[in-house]
Amino acid sequence: MIITVDDMHELPEAARKILQFIADYRVVLFFAPMGAGKTTLIKELCRQLQVVDQVASPTFSIVNEYSSPDGNVFHFDFYRLKEEQEALDLGYEEYFYSGNYCFIEWPEKIPNLLPEEVISLTMTLGENAERNITVQKGLPESYFPAY
Repeated sequence: MIITVDDMHELPEAARKILQFIADYRVVLFFAPMGAGKTTLIKELCRQLQVVDQVASPTFSIVNEYSSPDGNVFHFDFYRLKEEQEALDLGYEEYFYSGNYCFIEWPEKIPNLLPEEVISLTMTLGENAERNITVQKGLPESYFPAY
């Protein structure tokens, strides 16, 4: 599925479609360049999941935990990781296999730790600042680990 978002007013509808597509999957990977809007999209997904906490980028904490009526939502930002061992030390398995939503920015930093059953969102910037979001089950074909 490909969703094009031309402006911020279209983000709620895009998030609704993404959540419908996700269905029973709980680990969602976000592939996009810096500044493409990964955190902004995650904020909207959390809003639709009725998260009661303020959603912010976990750049320095690596993971933020939010509460929703359907359970916890975990938001990861692995940008600052230098090696996969840091995610191991964090206890990533407890999160990824908890049955709760896990929204993961910069999954390319932990290629050997990703579960098999994931949803991938690949965001690209269009010519007029629109965002094209490709949503699919599994890793995207263009996925090449940085390691």
